[in-house]
Amino acid sequence: MEDKILNSLQGIQKSVPLKNFTSYKIGGLAKYFFVAKSKNELIAILKIVKKFELPIFILGGGSNILISDKGFNGLVIKMDIQDAQIQENKAFVGAGANLTKLAYLCADVGLSGLEWSAGMPGTVGGAIHGNAHAFDTKISDTVNSVCAIDLKNLEIKNFTKEQCQFSVKSSIFKNPPDGEKDLLIISAVLELKVENIEKVKSKIKEFLEYRRAKHPMNFPSAGSVFVNPEVKIENKRILEKFPELYEYNKKGFIPAGYLIEKVGLVGRKKGNAQISEKHCNFIVNLGKAKAKDVLFLMKLAKKRVKKIFGINLEPEVQLVGF
Repeated sequence: MEDKILNSLQGIQKSVPLKNFTSYKIGGLAKYFFVAKSKNELIAILKIVKKFELPIFILGGGSNILISDKGFNGLVIKMDIQDAQIQENKAFVGAGANLTKLAYLCADVGLSGLEWSAGMPGTVGGAIHGNAHAFDTKISDTVNSVCAIDLKNLEIKNFTKEQCQFSVKSSIFKNPPDGEKDLLIISAVLELKVENIEKVKSKIKEFLEYRRAKHPMNFPSAGSVFVNPEVKIENKRILEKFPELYEYNKKGFIPAGYLIEKVGLVGRKKGNAQISEKHCNFIVNLGKAKAKDVLFLMKLAKKRVKKIFGINLEPEVQLVGF
């Protein structure tokens, strides 16, 4: 059957190292690997998936994921549909379009709304899938509509912003309701605001400088490991010990990095993986880190934060192949 799969469509590769396609630089081999550069190529490979009943994983920019050292025993489809066109105040973009490049493309024509995404390695499809956000701005703030394909019957569907069911770090594409089909984002229409070009570029520069100052940019990572919990601490003993929590209670969320720092895990290492000394919601790859070491630190952080604060940290990083 293996020969039939490899011969069924030009471009299907075998035993491809996934670490070369992730921001973490971690991950074993994909049994099969295919780069989809157009909607037609995507549909063609999905037909093969159905024919051979292959398990699949859709790979965007490779951020916010941790791939097992064992790799993925199926077909990895690298989404590389990068079309991007600007018409008036709207951007018509493929799911594989790079967020940073799109932010600059919009800035060049005086369109605001994506400045927050500059410096992020992710793609539009991945951002919509997980409703990515930074600096108090979400990708859903700009979404007008989304085009996706139903993986069960390969039917193409269009979704309004409301139908995307956006929530904190989620959408209908990430967490479909019970009984719903798996949906793969193909493209989107983003609605932006007309703004002075220099003002937009200045905002991008400001956000990039913040990231360089506050985030561990000198080591590979998957970005934020955990979602910032939207909870309030009411335990008086904990509030007395950690008075900063009064301010976080007013804001309605607590930075995950703060919680990990306060449970004494700053700089904690396992193999070549480390909880960053610069920002504790980052676990960085110091060089040839293993996925199992990153996973160990994730579990340790969850356990400590639960024990001391009574808070369950929700992973933002998607685990693949475990």
